[in-house]
Parts: sequence; structure tokens; C-alpha cells
Amino acid sequence: MHTRFERKIAAKISFFIGLLLMLLGIASLLGTISGTSRASIFFSFLVVIIGAVFAVIAVTLNKKSLYFFIAACFLQTGFFLFLSSLNIFPFSLSQSWPLFSVFAGLSLIIAGWRRYASFKPRYMVPSIAFVILGCVLLMFSFDVVPFSFVQFVLNWWPLVLVLAGLILVLVSLGNKTKPEDAHK
Repeated sequence: MHTRFERKIAAKISFFIGLLLMLLGIASLLGTISGTSRASIFFSFLVVIIGAVFAVIAVTLNKKSLYFFIAACFLQTGFFLFLSSLNIFPFSLSQSWPLFSVFAGLSLIIAGWRRYASFKPRYMVPSIAFVILGCVLLMFSFDVVPFSFVQFVLNWWPLVLVLAGLILVLVSLGNKTKPEDAHK
């Protein structure tokens, strides 16, 4: 005989597997209709499943921001790959790879919010840096600017020093201890 607890666990597992099968079927159907390869649809769906598993783990293990970061990265990447394989985003992966830096920055914001329930400089500064870096690299990847990345680096390399200093100043301001904490 199965206990009530075992039946509840079996029902949750059945629900989760059923939901995954339905989503895989919908994704495959959309792939078949649009004429894309089933391998690319399956791969993007697999990335989304990995993200969903990490999201469940993150919710189960309360306040584990690392799992929220991984879940958000995988979910964003999976949905992007899925929309890209359906040609909703008509860009090749060789052009749109800087989006992964943007996804990492957005995922870091989510992880920081989950951990502290507010925006802390410890998470916001690197996440904004990742988003800005991704946006800058996207400009070069899509040929928005009339010069190459190499020309940009050769002319504007001191800007890296300015930005690195700014990041260090912002992080140090965010990590200052309160006067009553210094005496403990």
C-alpha cells in the first residue's frame, strides 16, 4: 500500500512530466509548422527544462540566489533559442551572442532581488555592467556603428579604466559598514 505522502509525490511528478510532454509537443508542433529542424526545437526546449528544474530547486531551497541566477539564465537563453529557431528573431547565433551577456546581467538582478528583497550594489553594479557590455557588443555585432571593435578598443581603451574605477567606487560605497556595526 502506498501512503498518502507517496501518492501526493507521485501526483506532483505525474503533473510535472505531463506538463513537460505537453510543452514539448507544442514546441515540436510549432517547429513542424514553421519548417525548422526538430533538433533545434528540442535543444532550446531542453535548455528551458533545465532552467525550470533550477527554478524549482531555487524555490525549494529558500534564499539560494545562485539557483535563481542559473534558472533565469537558462530560461532566458532557452526562450531566445526557441524564438530564434522559429525565425521570430531572424538573427544568427554568431550575430546575437552578446545577448547572453545581457541575459546574465538580468539574471543577476533577479538573483540579487531574491536574496535581499531590494536592489543592492553588490548585485546591481555587475549586472548593469553585464547588460551594458552586452549592448555595446551587440552594436558591433549588428554593425550599428561605422567602425570595428578593434578600432574602438584602440581609441577608447582608457574608458575601460574609468569604468573599472567607477565600478570599484560604487561597490565600495555599497559595502560600507554602519557605525554601530564597526564596534561589534
